[in-house]
Amino acid sequence: MFGLGKSKQLVGLDIGSSSIKAVELRRSGKELELSRLALEALAPETVVDGTIVDTIQVSNTIAKMFTESRIKTKFVATAISGHSVIVKRLALQTMPEEELEGAIQMEAAQHIPFDISEVNLDYQVLDTPPDSPTMDVLLVAVKREKILNYTNVLMQAGKTPIVVDIDAFCLQNVYEYNYEPAPDTTVALLNLGASVMNINIVRGTIPLFTRDVSVGGNQYTDSLQKELDLGFDDAETLKTGSALPGISEEARLPVIKSVSELIVLEIQRTFDFFRATAGGEHIQKLYMAGGSSRVYGLSDLLKQELGLPAEHLNPFRRIGYAETGPIGELVSAHGPRLAVAVGLALRSFEDL
Repeated sequence: MFGLGKSKQLVGLDIGSSSIKAVELRRSGKELELSRLALEALAPETVVDGTIVDTIQVSNTIAKMFTESRIKTKFVATAISGHSVIVKRLALQTMPEEELEGAIQMEAAQHIPFDISEVNLDYQVLDTPPDSPTMDVLLVAVKREKILNYTNVLMQAGKTPIVVDIDAFCLQNVYEYNYEPAPDTTVALLNLGASVMNINIVRGTIPLFTRDVSVGGNQYTDSLQKELDLGFDDAETLKTGSALPGISEEARLPVIKSVSELIVLEIQRTFDFFRATAGGEHIQKLYMAGGSSRVYGLSDLLKQELGLPAEHLNPFRRIGYAETGPIGELVSAHGPRLAVAVGLALRSFEDL
């Protein structure tokens, strides 16, 4: 898909607010297989709103994961999201490739709410009919300090950052490879993490609208702790649907539902804005990923309130793996949570 660098033989490393996920893929004939997989939880406040706060803890955790999982590849692809990332779809007058970079710089200055000297820019020309007077260009701007926050930690862990991608585009990578969408199929890809929700609306393989929202699974945990006077671990247990002694369904469910309603409202607002600006585009289906997409009752509420079919995105739909043993257990327990890391690992196979 899209990033700020290119290479082969990469480990996909998703540094989230609640955990770090590492995925390494390999070719098996014409197919792909999962060769290495690791997941390590992070303490609260280690990564806050997409910013790595405790850099030593994160770099040590990455080094430990690679050693314990016997991941020998040092080249890494990682991803970022949040307010430091701006994604814009631009319609420009059709022009030769050699003129495009200069035009992008001029357009970026008008569309990016940051000082242009403080950001890294990248762009991709989207599919355009050959006789069209205009061309659609996807522009991405990321604050340099945000990129350095991640790449410095990777280097501290002894790894070489090759690709810095965007969470929403990693999700699209996974969707394209595993589901091979028809050109006229429009879906919404939702990645609900601990602190940020990424929404990417895609027609076929063309991204139409991308938005990051600062809501996520941490809000369930915080509300359960506050309303039911619980510790962090107990609140985490309750939000997945597991029971705890002394906590009734009548006490738990209203707290979870109130947060789910806030999340659904943000998604609905995003869809309404998209429909109002996209000239009659119709979203046909919702695919959910991220650890918080499995919060108890959220999937059913989304289907009910949005009136759309919804299912969890399976990042291993076309990727083989050993179903028994440690890797199979991790995939079974955390499948949708691994989507961004798989999307990053797919950057090693962009010829597929």
